[in-house]
Amino acid sequence: MTPDQRKAAVAAYKERKSPAGIFAVTCAATGARWIGYAPDLDKIQNRLWFTLRQGGHRRGGLQAAWAAHGEGSFSLEVIETFDDEALAYVRDRVFAERQAHWCAVHGAEAI
Repeated sequence: MTPDQRKAAVAAYKERKSPAGIFAVTCAATGARWIGYAPDLDKIQNRLWFTLRQGGHRRGGLQAAWAAHGEGSFSLEVIETFDDEALAYVRDRVFAERQAHWCAVHGAEAI
């Protein structure tokens, strides 16, 4: 890869748009679900799994289920995505409202 190609690749990566939205973490062993939101859905699983592997997730129930059943029992599913431009001014409010909605629908705990 030439230096110019590398610069172009780095610039393209920085300019990419990743979707924001609502996600669900499910424990297959118990059927328990946790609902969360993220401004960057492409990176949330890596960040969440890292925190759980380290034993430092702030939701005790999720951390306890992870410790009891292991990483293999967990999956992450994107439930809803949002257009970034539509969220520019009201993102936090929309995230909170939609998270509450999906928690009620799934009988899940918020992350």
